[in-house]
Amino acid sequence: MSKTLLSRIKPFHIPKRNPSPPFRFPPHLKDLITETIQILKTHPQWSDSLETRFCDEETRVSEVAHYVFDHIHDVELGIKFFDWVSKQEPQHFLLNALAHSSFLKLLARFKLFSEIETALENMKMEEIKPTHEALSFIVLVYVDSGFVDKALELFYSVVSIYNSVPNVSACNSLLNSLVELKKVKIACKVFDEMVKREGCVDNYSVCIMVKGLCKVGKVEEGKKLVEDRWGEGCLPNVVFYNTLIDGYSTKGDVQRAKELFKELKMMGFLPTLKTYGAMINGFSKKGDFKEIDKLLKEMKEMGLGVNTQVYNTIIDAQCKHGFEVKVTETIKQMIESGCEPDIVTYNTLIIGLCKDGKVWEAGQLLNQAMKMGLIPNKFSYTPLIQGYCRVGEYFVALDLLIEMTESGHKPDLVAFGALVHGLVAKGEVDAALTIRHRMVEKGVLPDAGIYNVLMNGLCKKGRFSAAKVLLAEMLDQNVTPDAFVYATLVDGFIRNGDLLEAKKLFEMMIKEGMDPGTVGYNAMIKGFCKFGQMKEALLCVTRMMEVQVTLDEYTYSTIIDGYIKHHDMYGALRVFGQMVKRKCKPNVVTYTSLINGFCRSGDFNTAEKAFKEMQSCGLEPNVVTYTILIGSFCKEGKLAKAVFYFELMLSNKCMPNDVTFHYVVNGFSNCPIAFLDNQSLEKKSLFIESFNMMISDGSAQRAAVYNSVLLCLCQNGMTGIAFQLKDKMTNKGFVPDPVSFAAFLHGICLEGKSKEWRKMISNDLNGQELQTALKYSQLLSQYLPYGITSGASPILKTLIKDCSSRDQNEDLIVSVK
Repeated sequence: MSKTLLSRIKPFHIPKRNPSPPFRFPPHLKDLITETIQILKTHPQWSDSLETRFCDEETRVSEVAHYVFDHIHDVELGIKFFDWVSKQEPQHFLLNALAHSSFLKLLARFKLFSEIETALENMKMEEIKPTHEALSFIVLVYVDSGFVDKALELFYSVVSIYNSVPNVSACNSLLNSLVELKKVKIACKVFDEMVKREGCVDNYSVCIMVKGLCKVGKVEEGKKLVEDRWGEGCLPNVVFYNTLIDGYSTKGDVQRAKELFKELKMMGFLPTLKTYGAMINGFSKKGDFKEIDKLLKEMKEMGLGVNTQVYNTIIDAQCKHGFEVKVTETIKQMIESGCEPDIVTYNTLIIGLCKDGKVWEAGQLLNQAMKMGLIPNKFSYTPLIQGYCRVGEYFVALDLLIEMTESGHKPDLVAFGALVHGLVAKGEVDAALTIRHRMVEKGVLPDAGIYNVLMNGLCKKGRFSAAKVLLAEMLDQNVTPDAFVYATLVDGFIRNGDLLEAKKLFEMMIKEGMDPGTVGYNAMIKGFCKFGQMKEALLCVTRMMEVQVTLDEYTYSTIIDGYIKHHDMYGALRVFGQMVKRKCKPNVVTYTSLINGFCRSGDFNTAEKAFKEMQSCGLEPNVVTYTILIGSFCKEGKLAKAVFYFELMLSNKCMPNDVTFHYVVNGFSNCPIAFLDNQSLEKKSLFIESFNMMISDGSAQRAAVYNSVLLCLCQNGMTGIAFQLKDKMTNKGFVPDPVSFAAFLHGICLEGKSKEWRKMISNDLNGQELQTALKYSQLLSQYLPYGITSGASPILKTLIKDCSSRDQNEDLIVSVK
């Protein structure tokens, strides 16, 4: 964020309201009203005292009762008084509509809603009509207490009883709440009722409705509402301009907002902080930071500061539009401008960092927010949980979920879902099931997507019976399975070796009117191919086309792979031709299957052509592709070719797996050829040169293979994989030697950790062994790209020198003795 965008922030304040003046008693009734309230408060025998007081009084109870209810400050005393009057003989004590209405207002002041309902019902039975004022007051109290539906019901009761609406204050309160609840259609109907009665609509009513219409994108309707009241092209004050500008900005029509902004100034109105905030919000959505900068400059010239909300809008826009937000600098400049960052500020920055993959930095920012005394909410935790899951730190995400729960925040479906997906992807299905159990405990019900992921994970683990139990639970929870859930179950039956049940489920799914979709059909096709039922697989494809379900690359690839596994290369090529003809682009799996088929039939030239064609299409071969080629060439004894693809794999940063290592080690270990020809390859091979050198130095053939693999891994920046392989080799009896020491030292230095090598590998080599290590270190250096050095050879030379000096000292000590 530029400093010009960050240096104009000042807080603002809202003025306090003045209290309303107190009511006054009528002078001729003052003593009687005061005595009545005093008797209720203090006399143990208040009932008798009241009866005596009013029997000797010419004034009727109905003349003072409403004043008693209006001025009594204890609702229980008011109810006592009402009940007492109701039980007396009606001639002298009968309460009129005004008294009943004042009693209703007393109940409303203390929010005794069930008593209000009872009182209204009784009045209806006795045909006593509440006053318009009382009903208006109750509407207002209902709205303030959040019972908007009840207030709405009472609003229409007033219309029915008085052919009028409640007073404008109650109506406006109701309108405002309906708008806040996004019930704008209902608010429009209430407003229409108000308009029918002259004098029942004020400027604030219109403003509320304009705001509501703008909220739902009906800005032109809001503008028309203003013009209907004040005339076409007339906006009475800055409040209406602000509302409409905000409406256009929120809608994304910044041009119209800009026109109104200019018109506002031409009409002589001064833009307020709200005006600028609305304009900045509109330009933020568009990512137009030049316009934002102009507005901020204009605000500064007018002496207006920017509040935290506007600041947050700008930061959010920068994050969404790909700007690199310097977190520390942003917060610092914000504070220096006199604007304190709130939790929304931190949440916005956390979301931005997680989006950029800077999850650990986002985690530190959350801690900083808490140190500032801010309370995190679900918008603080959820993006972090998702972020940690995306980088594979599922257990860190789990700890954060626990912290979130312990802080009193209820994780939502997004947070739980991210964790479930992540744990299943990592193979931790039981941990994912525990999360699902925790979800239910917290009242968050899993959706079909989460159930699908869990069942998929269970099926892949061979726990199909557990997946079926989960399906039963899903149905009990009234969560309707979707096509993906059924596809998972079909795949589960197939993995469980039960093609018949898979087929029954698939047919039932179609019978019940559910579209299996491409995913469902692909699962069934995969099953047919697995069990060699290629005709059934093709019939399934025909069925897909008949119901116009798209055949994707996975559909074709599955059938191609099925043909190849059943040694029908002709069938595989025929389907491949159809795939290309129908303009479905082959993927890595398609080409890998074809390469596998060509290798199986001994057609290595065509297999290599397919490999090159795959690369020319922009597809990156995966570990399976390379491993098939390496394994096939090793089995055929074409070791130079196997080495070529092994080194190509490493240079393309494709991580080998245990199967790859097995093929290479066994291929070279079992080969009777002692030396390999390096001239047949397109370029010199580190693997072959180092292998030949070790054989020449007298190394065992298997040890030479292992060390050649280690040298190549470390040369290509895969030192971590090399360490894992060394541990597996050690378990099989291989003892690390000077060559493997050279490989690891070389790899560590390439990673920029030359000063830490002693912490990572141990050195118990003697002088002669260090010389051997140096020899292979220098060989590795020859294969480094121009301008890159390792630093391993200088370390080895130093070790050799230190070893030589130590030996000389030992010889000197022996000679002295």
